[in-house]
Amino acid sequence: MDNLLTGIYDSAATTSISAAQFAASFGVSILLGLIIAAAYMYNTRYTKSFVVTLAMLPAIICVIIAMVNGSVGTGVAVAGAFSLVRFRSVPGTAKEICAIFLAMGTGLITGMGYLGLAAAFSIILSLAIMISNRFDFGFKKNSGKFKTFRIMIPEDIDYTGVFEDIFDEYTNSCELVAVKTTNMGSMFRLTYDVTLNNPDKEKELIDKIRCRNGNLEVSVSKQVTGASEL
Repeated sequence: MDNLLTGIYDSAATTSISAAQFAASFGVSILLGLIIAAAYMYNTRYTKSFVVTLAMLPAIICVIIAMVNGSVGTGVAVAGAFSLVRFRSVPGTAKEICAIFLAMGTGLITGMGYLGLAAAFSIILSLAIMISNRFDFGFKKNSGKFKTFRIMIPEDIDYTGVFEDIFDEYTNSCELVAVKTTNMGSMFRLTYDVTLNNPDKEKELIDKIRCRNGNLEVSVSKQVTGASEL
């Protein structure tokens, strides 16, 4: 088995790991990867492909780092290869990228042989992820007040301040964030970010807007306050 871990370019000056050491690191990496994946799955939405990748990633990183084994040139090459992954993949959410870094960090530590440290590192942060998911840490309270209104109006209406009096009555704040022509330039689509002073009166607000814009299309959606991608 030890011959399997001996490369054709190895020499007497090269430090090699034993089969038992490699098996221990590899086994711990797989176990910790499963723990990280299970923690990520707790009380959150996920895809099967991402969870499987998260479970396998520590073992993959562990093998790569074990094969580097003190070689500076190989280590630089591996770092360069890892940096390309970010630019050849679909952008993920901040939460997904955090989980990937946790899995990669676990693989790096086990690959270097610090199995106890890797276990403590992954278990503590996995518990932190589960606790944050359980108690919705960072969830914005009263998020139902923050809405985005998209309102269609005919082109012959001056959109500047056309709904100002209505929004003053039903909102605490209102901002016109976008204006777009549509339907071959015969209409305008106005986009407002508003903070409702009473979410229960949302339908009443929509009815007043429909009276003002000639019963044209009005859409309301949850306000996106910031990008979740990194």
